[in-house]
This record gives sequence, structure tokens and C-alpha cells, in this order.
Amino acid sequence: MAEASADRGRTTRQRLLAAAAALIAEVGWGGVSTRMVAERAGVAPGVVHYHFASLTDLLIAASTGAARGMLEELTGRLTEQPGPEAGVEWLLGELSRYTGTDPASLLIVEMYLAAARLPDLREQLQEIVAVSRARIAAWLRGRGHAGDAEAAAAVLVAAVDGLMLHRGLDPALDLTALAGPLRAMVRTGGHEKGSSA
Repeated sequence: MAEASADRGRTTRQRLLAAAAALIAEVGWGGVSTRMVAERAGVAPGVVHYHFASLTDLLIAASTGAARGMLEELTGRLTEQPGPEAGVEWLLGELSRYTGTDPASLLIVEMYLAAARLPDLREQLQEIVAVSRARIAAWLRGRGHAGDAEAAAAVLVAAVDGLMLHRGLDPALDLTALAGPLRAMVRTGGHEKGSSA
């Protein structure tokens, strides 16, 4: 009985997180209310505060959970690429799927804006970014990158965010056309399998 109740609690919490993430993208961080989240999740408003101390805590958990999932998937798949130059090509192709006005892009933009004012959110976001940078730096070193792998990883992670922002301003921006400078930054010096350089 207690296990079924715990399962229901986890399911409800996940519904609240999903609802909050979707609403951040739709109406903006400051536009989300407890009532809106409860209605979207199909629960009473009091349930929100049963699971989260405040609406802000819910929004932080929802946005960082989504961002962590996106970056973990992106960096995980990036590090499966045969080498840094091929990885850059793959990364830009993946980023081309985002329009800058799609829900995932809008969620990231809203989260970054909120992080400027919310220290807890900023700290969690810094940790997510740091993990991604470290993972990419290790991959670069493992693939023979002779330069500053940490700096190159920081630029690649920043490029993900920046290019998503720029797509919102310029939907016609061809991300794959930007591969040259990024390939040059990560080039290992030898011929790389899978690279079109």
C-alpha cells in the first residue's frame, strides 16, 4: 500500500515538473502561476505545495531537470562521434533542429534570464554546464586534441546556447555553414575518420 502511494507521489511530481516546464516555455518564467501548473497537471493547487516548498522551487526543478536531460543527451551523443571535427559537424546538425522559438529553446532562454536573479537556479545551472564541459573536454583529450581541451569544451557548450538564441533572431541562419571555425578550434592535426575537413 505504501509502495503504491509512493508511486502515485512520484507520478504526480513528474506531472507537475512536466507541466511547469511546458508553461515556462509557453508563458515565460514570470507568467507561470501555481494554479496554471495544477490545472495543466490535473491536480488541485494544494498538491503543488505538497510536493514543492514554493512555485520558484518547482520552476527551478522543472527547468534544470529539462536542461540537464538535454545537455546529457547532447554531450553523450557528441562523445560517441569518432573525433572532434566529426563531432562538430554532428553537433551543428543536431542544433539545426531547434528553431529558437521551439519549446526547448524558449525554456532555455527563460531559464538563463531567471538565473540572473535567482542564485539557487544559477548555481544548479553552473553545475550542469560544468559537467557537460568536463565530459566534452575528456572526450577531446581522448581523441587527440592537443590544445586546451577545457577552453575548447567551454566554447562548444557556449556555442550550443548562443546558436539556439541566434536561431530565434534569424531562423534562416544555416548552422552547418558555421562548421569551419569550430572544426579549426578542435582539429587534432591528423586525418580524422568521419571528418569532411
